[in-house]
Amino acid sequence: MMKHFPDKPVYPALGNHEGNPVNSFPPDYVTGNDSVAWLYDALATTWTEKWLPGVTTATIKHGGYYAVKLSDKLKLVSINMNYCNNLNWWLMINITDPNGELAWLIDQLQESEDQGEKVHIIGHIPPGTDSCVKAWSSNFYRIINRYESTVTGQFYGHTHWDHFQIFYSDDSPGRATNVAYIGPSITPYSDLNIAYRVYVIDGDHRDSTHSVLDHETYVLDLSELNKSDKFEWIKEYSARDVYKMKSLAPADWDDLVSRMEKDDDIFKQFYRFRSKLRHGACDSDCKGEQLCLLRSAKSYSQQQLCAKH
Repeated sequence: MMKHFPDKPVYPALGNHEGNPVNSFPPDYVTGNDSVAWLYDALATTWTEKWLPGVTTATIKHGGYYAVKLSDKLKLVSINMNYCNNLNWWLMINITDPNGELAWLIDQLQESEDQGEKVHIIGHIPPGTDSCVKAWSSNFYRIINRYESTVTGQFYGHTHWDHFQIFYSDDSPGRATNVAYIGPSITPYSDLNIAYRVYVIDGDHRDSTHSVLDHETYVLDLSELNKSDKFEWIKEYSARDVYKMKSLAPADWDDLVSRMEKDDDIFKQFYRFRSKLRHGACDSDCKGEQLCLLRSAKSYSQQQLCAKH
């Protein structure tokens, strides 16, 4: 990244494969040979060498997370989603808030609310998938709903699929409050094409909402590449154009899922994009499951959340 994008700002988020062994991220009070300090210390050095300000060093060394101001009215928070990773067995010690990350997140969001800032959150494992333990996900869900006016963007990966998950008000279950965007991967695992996403954000002007205005996804068809040996990225779709959305506000994503329920053509289009143009077949049971997952930004709660829609 430093070699090929030397003049571009880069804001990293820690994934689950960076540890050794994979998925092993103990809290900071675990010391000795089992400690993960070797990784966090290396990340703090590397990330602050060019990308991040030195003020982020302390929280990176503590738990692999940080916050940084992007402008006067926009903060970026990078959270370590391995503290909700259901394959991180160290969570058996503390499953609700390992390393105090959620308490730190609340402090960051409260500070931004007090100062009239907006916040974007980046992380690896999406909080609503079953890769994230239920207790942590439930707490995170409540935090996002509390600060729904402050958090204007959430961006994740991990699944390798192209999809999203909607947060709903705890007090008014039919009202969408936030959206977790889950971007496609640039790895083909498993049996997928490769893709990347560009988000269009309301820019830094006086009346900016700092919200996501649109996103565009670009894909490389590996079957065509193997036939022609021609490496060509193609624009797969723009969310607003292909789904005929007025905006990318949470309510409009909720409306899209409602339209998918009634219109198989819209759903089939989504499902093909989900696999980066690889898989197209999805029967009625599959469709119901997929639509439920889109409305379930809290893990292990699909039945409860989907029953309310």
